[in-house]
Parts: sequence; structure tokens; C-alpha cells
Amino acid sequence: MRLPGAPRAPRSSLDLARSPTTDTEVNAMRAAAWHRLGVAAIAVDEIADPWLRQAIINEANRRWGRRGGGSSHGR
Repeated sequence: MRLPGAPRAPRSSLDLARSPTTDTEVNAMRAAAWHRLGVAAIAVDEIADPWLRQAIINEANRRWGRRGGGSSHGR
């Protein structure tokens, strides 16, 4: 039971009672990251332009290393 005005319990990935994050919530977090921090979180598979998609993949690989288990795009 929660008292009126009491702070909410902290969220945890171990909280099995909470439902998974919805696509709407994820998009809201992406928008907030862009507006507050200037960080764009875009799924590579959503980028239609092949040149732009590959440029972003190349930069991410340079900064953080190759992804494990992802598609190899012809390799």
C-alpha cells in the first residue's frame, strides 16, 4: 500500500511485476534524450538510406566496436 504523497518505489530491472516498456514509452525516452541532451537514438534498421545507414554503422563500430550477433550486411 502506498500513502498519498509518498514517493514512488525505485524502479528496477528485477521488478517482475512491472510490464515491459512499450514502443510509445521508448519513443518518448528517445525524444527526451534528443531535446535534453542532443542525443539521437535511432535503430539502424529504421534508416532507409543505405549510404547513411552504413556511415552510422561505421562510426558506431569505430567508437564502440562491432556488435555481436547482429546482421553482417553481406560479410
